[in-house]
Amino acid sequence: MARVAVIDSGVHPDHPHIDAALLLPGCSVLADGTVLADAAETLDKLGHGTAVTAAIQELAPDAQIFPISVFRDGLRASARALATGIRQAIEAQCDVINLSLGTANPAHAEVFAALAQEAAAQGALIVAAFEAEGQPCWPGCLPQVVGVGLDWDLPRGKPRLGADGRMVMASGYPRPIPGVEPRRNLYGVSFAVAQVSGWIAARGLTERGEVLRLLEACPA
Repeated sequence: MARVAVIDSGVHPDHPHIDAALLLPGCSVLADGTVLADAAETLDKLGHGTAVTAAIQELAPDAQIFPISVFRDGLRASARALATGIRQAIEAQCDVINLSLGTANPAHAEVFAALAQEAAAQGALIVAAFEAEGQPCWPGCLPQVVGVGLDWDLPRGKPRLGADGRMVMASGYPRPIPGVEPRRNLYGVSFAVAQVSGWIAARGLTERGEVLRLLEACPA
């Protein structure tokens, strides 16, 4: 059974798309890197982390979810909070670390590179956005990380290898809500990342090379 860390806004266990029985006690990380090991702190107040978790559970229904909340009042987090979140996921021995976002500031590249190397050495695979507004995004652009990009024409749950062989492309739509138009729901690269994480977790993959080779051999 794969264990997936979801570094986001937490998760709401009562949402109908969430299998609460597979939620592990997670944690919350403040902007200064302080870790709060309190289940109440991982209760999603924004909805984003819940939607991301639902997308992962749809594709990997047996995966355990380790929620790490870094978003509090909005979809913004410090680089220190993101780095600490990855550290918490590594220490929790997660197999897949889902990170919807990252930083385009190269000043943080060295910190994320060290964490990505440590995660890979432990057999944990970070899945993150490859770029932000056309700029490289750390840790998603690192060679140990599965970097994800958007392809709105792809069916949900069917990632493919990008033309450059470096990026994995996926749909940016979350799990649909009956009666709600897709563009009225949350959407974007966060959900492309989540779909790739779910796809990886369902197959028990633990190395970036495995992911790329499988997608190259069997695009769907």
